Amino acid sequence: MMKNRFLSLLLIGAVSLPLSACQDEAPPEKTEKTERKITLDLRNPKVEISTQFEEMTSAYERENPHVNIRVHTVGGAMDDLADLKAEMATGTGPDIFTNSGYENAKLWRNYLEDLSGEPWINQAYKESLTPVTLDGKIYGMPVNLEGYGFIYNKDLFKQAGITEQPATLSELTAAAEKLQNAGITPFATGYYEDWKLGDHLMNVAFAQQKDTDAFIRNLNNGTEKISTNQTFKDLLALLDLTIKYGNDNPLSTDYTMEVNLFTSEKAAIIQQGNWIQPMIDQASPDMNIGFMPIPINDRPLKEALVVSVPNYWAVNKQSIPEKKKEAKKFLNWMVLSEQGKRFMTEEFKFIPAFKNIKTDDIGPLAEETLRNYKDGNTVPSNWFHFPVEIREEFGAATQLYVGKQLNRNQLLNEYQKSWERFSKE
Repeated sequence: MMKNRFLSLLLIGAVSLPLSACQDEAPPEKTEKTERKITLDLRNPKVEISTQFEEMTSAYERENPHVNIRVHTVGGAMDDLADLKAEMATGTGPDIFTNSGYENAKLWRNYLEDLSGEPWINQAYKESLTPVTLDGKIYGMPVNLEGYGFIYNKDLFKQAGITEQPATLSELTAAAEKLQNAGITPFATGYYEDWKLGDHLMNVAFAQQKDTDAFIRNLNNGTEKISTNQTFKDLLALLDLTIKYGNDNPLSTDYTMEVNLFTSEKAAIIQQGNWIQPMIDQASPDMNIGFMPIPINDRPLKEALVVSVPNYWAVNKQSIPEKKKEAKKFLNWMVLSEQGKRFMTEEFKFIPAFKNIKTDDIGPLAEETLRNYKDGNTVPSNWFHFPVEIREEFGAATQLYVGKQLNRNQLLNEYQKSWERFSKE
């Protein structure tokens, strides 16, 4: 009996030893390391492609299941940096946002991650990186190239008996009269947003100077004045024309309403750029449209589309390292992956600022912009060289003029006073 009990104890010990040994050992390592879930907050300034942009981020998330991208779309009436400044100040800013370069790049430098070593840089057109290059380092990735001017409905022009594209202010006035006589509102005027007046419209007057860079330098040193400059007086003559022959209540007509007036063929001309192509395609895919420069006088010598990189993707320097790493990967994916390139051209209708992205299907507005760009028939955007935040004052003052609260001389003086004050800050 004792012998059997002893044998049983030996057997139990023999079995329990390996079991206890297994319990003491660490579990075997997984062959694939599980990546930590990362959430990126992204500020998208292109309200025109809000749906398409979220579709693109969803495609990226499917390829990178450890990444969640929360998109906050701004633009149109929300195109204001005040909320971004507040978020940054409290440490709750997005991981990816946009910056327009030049003066704004200097202002936001503490929030801009150095992107100089990223693979996409080898594909970017070299000149497109100038606005975000500081001390030899690159702080932003071009969103796209954009051109703007007057977009017009060719069928409505034909209906009104307009056979040639207006090249001067007098010709544009004659065309507006013909359209009105045919029962067609000539201009869709959405002046609710100040950026359209303070950025895009004002830039035309700067672009029409004999030497824009010299003019800006002279404004800064006080040897030139906006208030006495003939080109700015010409600009207001154009603005008067759009108000006279535009829709009712331009100051309460916002971006979406303005585009709807055009796509519904209630107005024949709209001051916008190739970025509204997706909105046109959605509302009126067969619309017969053209692009023309914005004439402000009867000297068509420098009349051309305005083309530039409007914005740059930036990575928040204050974000944690893991988020910055994933943000950079996403930016490279947009430019270098087949999916990203397809969204840029086929879905967004962007004009890519990158040599590796083909432009087969970007729509008539982008194609016309590219044609002008290649022919050298363009002028650059100059608002990037304006003192920071002056554009909002330009826009607000112009809105007062549209609302008949300022006359022409008062408005020109307001422009000048704003320049003098902001250029000294």
